[in-house]
Amino acid sequence: MTHRVAVIGGDGIGPEVIAVALDLIKAVGVDLDTTDYDLGGERYMRDGTVLPDELLEELRTYDAILLGAVGSPGVPPGVIERGLLLKIRFEMDQFINLRPFVTDDHNIVVIRENTEGMYAGEGGFLRKGTPNEIATQGSVNTRMGVERCVRFAFDLANRRFRKHLTLVHKTNVLSFSGDLWQRAFNEVATDFPKVETAYNHVDAACIYFVEDPGRYDVVVTDNLFGDILTDLAGAVSGGIGRAASANLNPARTSPSLFEPVHGSAPDIAGQGLANPVAAVISAAMMLDFLGETDAATRIRSAVDAASAVAGFDSGDTATIASAIRAKL
Repeated sequence: MTHRVAVIGGDGIGPEVIAVALDLIKAVGVDLDTTDYDLGGERYMRDGTVLPDELLEELRTYDAILLGAVGSPGVPPGVIERGLLLKIRFEMDQFINLRPFVTDDHNIVVIRENTEGMYAGEGGFLRKGTPNEIATQGSVNTRMGVERCVRFAFDLANRRFRKHLTLVHKTNVLSFSGDLWQRAFNEVATDFPKVETAYNHVDAACIYFVEDPGRYDVVVTDNLFGDILTDLAGAVSGGIGRAASANLNPARTSPSLFEPVHGSAPDIAGQGLANPVAAVISAAMMLDFLGETDAATRIRSAVDAASAVAGFDSGDTATIASAIRAKL
């Protein structure tokens, strides 16, 4: 079966790491019909294009989207983030951000609500630019949005060996949004009696991710807390060069997007120094979602086997790619 995939290499090291991922997909025998899209900070700097509505509609026709990284020096903050990344997530209802963190000792999955919370864009200015300026930024949480995220997390935990799910929030201070999350969590839990549950405040979770990550199996949290917590988890589980992610539309009414989360790293772009592992794992997650589970397992196993060799992560892009391919 041929899968149609939109490829957004993006900026900086993005095209370099995506090239490795696509090469490995080909090596395991999966047939992709890919189309490249020139989007990101560099495109914006050339002609002001971010993501026109007509191009968004074209992207909807694909089975999946594979993205390298976006962001360039000189682009105002928020232009690419909101105009491209968040626009795709919100418009395609990719309400689950799934990030795995696997080490020799731990296997954790963080489920981050991906279309609400602080990133929904609620807020504004009063008297901007004056000494009496006021800025508000609200967190938008709907029962539907929270419950479907929580239910996805429970279903995932129920299919894993440990069957454990931790809700992370700040219910002692965020008494409205936190209350909604806690009530939804408790109510959905009754449908999954085999899943053991726990709750941590987000600040405590940051400590435990560093000092005692073994307490976690699956974690579910809101958009902002998930953004911060998953970057921390990436840093303590092998580095941001291994941090992969999936932005999922579980209903498959639109394509899902798969991307490494390390950023475009313009300081090393074009030098062949980027670690492609996060892009490779993201591509394996895409294959899983497309039903190519055997190929996805082969790629992940090859990454694990290559990683066990001393000095693997210190290699350049080509060396790391060759080491993974040799283990396929």
